Amino acid sequence: MRILFISFALLAAAPAWCETPEQRLAAAGLRLPPPNSPIGLYVPAVQSGKLLFLAGHTECPVKATGKLGATMDVAAGKANAASVALCMLATLKAQLGELSRVKRVVRVMGLVNATPDFTDHPAVMNGFSEVMVTAFGEAGKAPRTAAGAGSLPRGIPVEVEAIVELK
Repeated sequence: MRILFISFALLAAAPAWCETPEQRLAAAGLRLPPPNSPIGLYVPAVQSGKLLFLAGHTECPVKATGKLGATMDVAAGKANAASVALCMLATLKAQLGELSRVKRVVRVMGLVNATPDFTDHPAVMNGFSEVMVTAFGEAGKAPRTAAGAGSLPRGIPVEVEAIVELK
């Protein structure tokens, strides 16, 4: 019984042993998808000094459509927001070569495609924030806005933009 307990304790602590964000994500069972290509006349990220500004992201590739409070519940929205985070991390990796170049997440703006009476936007956006904390630890926590939108491009449920500081 003691060996079983120790095994569970070691498994639970495994992400802390991991040295890179990629290793922490893998230890949590998360994989980065290939990043999306822009669907308009913009770039996915721009660096200015030590800050990297990331355009609005969706999941990679876009699969889900829906409106929170109508065709989608909070759990499905939160799962979609987590997928958006993985897509943004894929863009970061493509831009930087490795996620360990990120010093911290500075700012997050999340838009949730929702009905006027839907009020659980923060619960949906927690899916995004949880993935960032998995990747970057405390440096993944950031000031965040979680706002409702009457519609989002192509009917997507969640769109997120962010600013990260680089090492």
